[in-house]
Amino acid sequence: MSVDNGSVEETNLAPAPVALAPMNDRLEPKVELPPFEEDGRADTALDFVIDVLAGMGMDCTVDLLENEEEDPPEDIRLEVEGKDAGRVIGKKGQTLTALQFLSNRVVNRPGKRRRHVIIDAEGYRARREDTLSSMARRLGKQAVDEGKIITFEPMNPQDRRVVHLALAKFAGVVTKSDGEGEARRVQIIPVRR
Repeated sequence: MSVDNGSVEETNLAPAPVALAPMNDRLEPKVELPPFEEDGRADTALDFVIDVLAGMGMDCTVDLLENEEEDPPEDIRLEVEGKDAGRVIGKKGQTLTALQFLSNRVVNRPGKRRRHVIIDAEGYRARREDTLSSMARRLGKQAVDEGKIITFEPMNPQDRRVVHLALAKFAGVVTKSDGEGEARRVQIIPVRR
């Protein structure tokens, strides 16, 4: 119902349509999401990050970036630049990851379509992904050549994902995450032919 100058008007509050898709000889519900609409949460994320960095006394700017064509429209991309951008990154990106986690918590409330906030500082994430990808391919080759399982140090979920994707189409190996919580690590396992 919506209220307009004291009059009450009934509106259709029907749930989103549900389609049934076959899966392993049984039917599973598949919810079709409506097309993405801008909802102001990008500005909320931007304001939150600016306020946190100002409260930390950081000398930097935060920009809201336009999504690229291959990016999902739900993504909110923020870029931190300036004198203190290195401090915002922190040791192995821990401060940046914590800021991103908090931003996602602020933006995503129950009952709303999930938005994914991605925060980078002076290209750190892109450089980190390139480094991890090339290291994963080099270690994948080593695993194939030596026929031994290679295990990485514990990694956060984002870094593990980069390694899995880098080796997804790499011939002769499969990857597997092993362990629990912060001790979870990626294994590169050579496959026998």
